[in-house]
Amino acid sequence: MRLLFLAGCAPVRWLQPDGGAGNSLRMEEKGKMEERYQNDVAVEVPRVLLPKKGTNYYKWAVVACDQFTSQPEYWEEAKRIAGKAPSTLELILPEAYLEKPGEEERIAGIKTHMHEYLDKGVLEEMPQGFVLVTRTVGGSTRTGLMMALDLEAYDYAKGSETLIRASEGTIVSRIPPRMRIREGAPIELPHILVLIDDPDRTVIEPLALKKSELKKLYDTDLMQEGGHITGHLVSGEDDIFGVLNALGRLKDAARFREKYGEHAPLLFAMGDGNHSFATAKACWEKIKAGIPESEWADHPARYALVEVENVHDEGIVFEPIHRVVFGASGNRAIETLLRHLKAQNGCARVELGRMPCAQGGDEHIIPFITGEVEGAFVVTCPKTQLAVGTLQAAIDELLKEIAGTEVDYIHGADVVKELSKKGGAIGFLLPAMRKSEFFPTVIYDGALPRKTFSMGEANEKRYYMECRRIEKE
Repeated sequence: MRLLFLAGCAPVRWLQPDGGAGNSLRMEEKGKMEERYQNDVAVEVPRVLLPKKGTNYYKWAVVACDQFTSQPEYWEEAKRIAGKAPSTLELILPEAYLEKPGEEERIAGIKTHMHEYLDKGVLEEMPQGFVLVTRTVGGSTRTGLMMALDLEAYDYAKGSETLIRASEGTIVSRIPPRMRIREGAPIELPHILVLIDDPDRTVIEPLALKKSELKKLYDTDLMQEGGHITGHLVSGEDDIFGVLNALGRLKDAARFREKYGEHAPLLFAMGDGNHSFATAKACWEKIKAGIPESEWADHPARYALVEVENVHDEGIVFEPIHRVVFGASGNRAIETLLRHLKAQNGCARVELGRMPCAQGGDEHIIPFITGEVEGAFVVTCPKTQLAVGTLQAAIDELLKEIAGTEVDYIHGADVVKELSKKGGAIGFLLPAMRKSEFFPTVIYDGALPRKTFSMGEANEKRYYMECRRIEKE
């Protein structure tokens, strides 16, 4: 059912052609017609902010703030490239500088620049609609759709059964430092990537096929080997309802039970930016506590802007994140881990000699490397879906038991081998997670183990482009 509200008129009602998820409310707000596409899939159709015509987008867009955290020189180079041009670098705090001297001044500067960009017209509001994003980097292309998600439909607690869920364990202590940046900010800039499970390609891909018919918003190369990106506005009512209805079919309870059994439907799972979305949730809960319930529904901070991508997109690659434990001799680490693997899973053994990684089915095979030996843990009847979960649970116990040990998360098998052979360390090579395992693991296990996979290398992460108001006007 759709409802149309016009100034001075009674509501007119008519059926949505396919009986889909959406209702539409059109309201007069400050002389501007605002469409509220009511739906049951936790989506708000946003009005994004983009820099005014003539802005240099190459200097405007910078990579997600949680990348290159140990390389401040990367961010210095970004600053050199941007120069005095408008840039999202002025609107974010790279985590290379988080909780470092000068943080308070940097955050104050961020909020000052946000207000300046709004007041001086650097940022302009686009017509209401989604943004179809096409990103090419590293020889592959992926497609996403910018939309705002309802934080009321999200809970990052393990075991949550909300429509929107965290895909890995949320470290609550990481939220307050990020709240200092978002609280009191008039706009948000997302680097959050959210995944949907759409094997039939019904939500995003139909829009990609008609991209040439959509209004182009931006088309630019991205600095520091970020590839190329284009954005197209999806503002047509039929296209918007097409997205909402397709999402509604994905969350259909009967369809979900047939695929996953007696579990509450999961529609959106965090791919990247889990802690940023959790921060938005924490800020909204704080705002909500201080305003009347009648103001909750249309408060802009109730929603968070994200890029939604289909996990089945060929351009999305899950790369493994390996582990190295430092501070324990190889033999002691092997004995300790074997004991915990047996206690946690029932049966486990060590086999010396190289073995391939394996996960799923009846056993997990986890290769290890020390300065003395190479081999593998073989865990039969594992309690978790993934080998990384089996290993991480045992590592967590080892870190508690052996004082002075610490774990590092490594991209690249060669780096693991190099670090592990120096002595006083043990390295583990983990298999790449299959994309088909992503949603089942979140549904059945509650969340993935931390640092399970990476959606590409650092330069392939999302670059800041669109903004959105989160402060009530």
